[in-house]
Amino acid sequence: MSLKGSIKVAGDKSITHRAIIFSSLSKGTTRIHEPLLGADCISTLEIFKQLGVKSELSKDCLTITSPGLESFCYDQSILDAGNSGTTARLLMGVLSNLPATLTLIGDESLSKRPMKRVTLPLSQMGANITLENDATLPATITGHQLTGISYELPVASAQVKSAIMLAGMLAQGVTTIHEPIPTRDHTEKMFEDFQIAYNKVNRMITVQGPQMPITPGEVFVPGDISSAAFFIVAALMVPGSDVMIENVGINETRSGIIDVIRAMNGKITLVNERYFGGEPVADLHIQYTKDLVATTIEGDMIPRLIDEIPILALLATRAKGITVIKDAEELKVKETNRIDVTVNQLKAIGAEIKSTDDGMIITGQPEGSFNQASVSSHKDHRIAMMLCVASLLIDEPLIIEDVESMEISYPDFLKHLNVLLGN
Repeated sequence: MSLKGSIKVAGDKSITHRAIIFSSLSKGTTRIHEPLLGADCISTLEIFKQLGVKSELSKDCLTITSPGLESFCYDQSILDAGNSGTTARLLMGVLSNLPATLTLIGDESLSKRPMKRVTLPLSQMGANITLENDATLPATITGHQLTGISYELPVASAQVKSAIMLAGMLAQGVTTIHEPIPTRDHTEKMFEDFQIAYNKVNRMITVQGPQMPITPGEVFVPGDISSAAFFIVAALMVPGSDVMIENVGINETRSGIIDVIRAMNGKITLVNERYFGGEPVADLHIQYTKDLVATTIEGDMIPRLIDEIPILALLATRAKGITVIKDAEELKVKETNRIDVTVNQLKAIGAEIKSTDDGMIITGQPEGSFNQASVSSHKDHRIAMMLCVASLLIDEPLIIEDVESMEISYPDFLKHLNVLLGN
């Protein structure tokens, strides 16, 4: 059965997180249009509710009314980030500047993910953060105003960069951040929306603090290209498919998947390119492509599509030749070790794929067929959606464990998939 028709995918998760954070720090009312309200973003929202921020959801609009960070209340000292690494890491930069002792916790998965990459630069700014076993959540933060520093990121991480930018915004003095490779720049764009002055020259960002964000009143969230990726790949692989995905963010720090698909000879066209809430967007037209070819994904491309690598690995199984993915060590510290989990699950259904220290190697089987199997997402939302797409290539049912993890980033994924399948 082919995929036909058009959909609007879930709002961008990265932008929604940041919109909630900046709206909550700003005194007054902000309306966030078309946000993603999956479990991760709800975790960010709930933490600010505990600090005294009010919110109300009507159709496709989240209204946040905040007393401003100077009037936060600290009646509850335990703040739960759930499964969300973005919530935990970005909020460390905020909480370290607040006059309270607070403890950030997370679920079993998040509590295994590395946090020292954030606490190290924050401690250089004067933050007092104690981690479990010096590396993971829970994190107990005794806040006070920090002092700006100059810091060179050892790894390309938008989360670490954003945590330092938020800390620098509230800190005394100048904070300078040097990026080794450009990463997603949604925090920079949100600084502009909320009237926070900063300078960015090449890969060096400078923030003079302290500054208080000022609400623009309205924030608009485009569709998430990381969510669109699953439908893009499905349409490219399933014969007869012809799909339009509307209003997708194509920020150049996030659009690596489009470049890779074009390198693989995939039929994807950007239609009606425009700006939506300060972010570049387009409608994406995707058609089934029989003659996909292998490619190499590496270097500066990796931060531009880090979340799309599992689904691109699936696409590579249908491309002629050998696809190599490297320089992607960051996949090991996501919700799962996404290198090993992706490889093991795709092997289970018959893909010719092997893991390496920093990625994977996939030998395409354009005319091959996958087999029925029992697989698992290992509670990783992006693995769950990738496996759902893989099931479209198998005649027999694919049994997927922990498929409910999709609630983290895309609660309506199966609903939208069924729309395109005509169900």
